[in-house]
Amino acid sequence: QVRLVESGGGLVQAGGSLRLSCAAVGSIFRILAMGWYRQAPGNQRELVAVITSGGTTTYTDSVKGRFTISRDGAKNTVLLQMNNLKPEDTDVYYCNFRIPGGGDYWGQGTQVTVSS
Repeated sequence: QVRLVESGGGLVQAGGSLRLSCAAVGSIFRILAMGWYRQAPGNQRELVAVITSGGTTTYTDSVKGRFTISRDGAKNTVLLQMNNLKPEDTDVYYCNFRIPGGGDYWGQGTQVTVSS
């Protein structure tokens, strides 16, 4: 059974940096895309960044120029480097691996808190 294990969240002051990591435990035959989402209580989960198996990246407008997504396909790992963090980036962050057939895997979530 496949699990996604996240790490790297925490508390940081505005302007600081954090790096989130997500690794798959278990075998995944093929991954179409890896992404990061975030969700605040009572809100819908929103896409932060995604990287395809071909290396194409997409970011939500609010994080462009501050966040960078990268992956290690051989290790089934995706990273999210977050710089110049702002209080509005405070959320629970979830990683997601999309696989063929419409299925996907989700991480357990990691809390990111940015103090002003």
